[in-house]
Amino acid sequence: MVKTIAVALVIALLGLLAWVVFQASDISIIVNGQKLAGPAKLAAEGWGLLVAVVALSCAAILLVFVFAGIALVVLGALLLAGLVAAGLAFPFLLPLLIPLFIVWIFVAAVRGRGKTRDEKS
Repeated sequence: MVKTIAVALVIALLGLLAWVVFQASDISIIVNGQKLAGPAKLAAEGWGLLVAVVALSCAAILLVFVFAGIALVVLGALLLAGLVAAGLAFPFLLPLLIPLFIVWIFVAAVRGRGKTRDEKS
């Protein structure tokens, strides 16, 4: 799956590069008073496109991590608000929830110790 996506992205990048090469643009690169032409023009435009693609990919990866972190904070806030709302709506369930919470903490502590033993060996 990942290899097919990588191949598709490489083909899309090569297609974009071909589109830039065959497109007539109003932008010209001038070196020593002469317009850049021939293979040098292709190299300059191609490398510029590749650098832009890599920079945008890095920015996209950074934004994925930032938005994932923000989503976790928002999800935690919604969970806390839901717990407060449930506590206010059903106060008669509190005597049932306190022992369940204690059992939950005990099970979490036991499972936590089991994982540390497995990681050491």
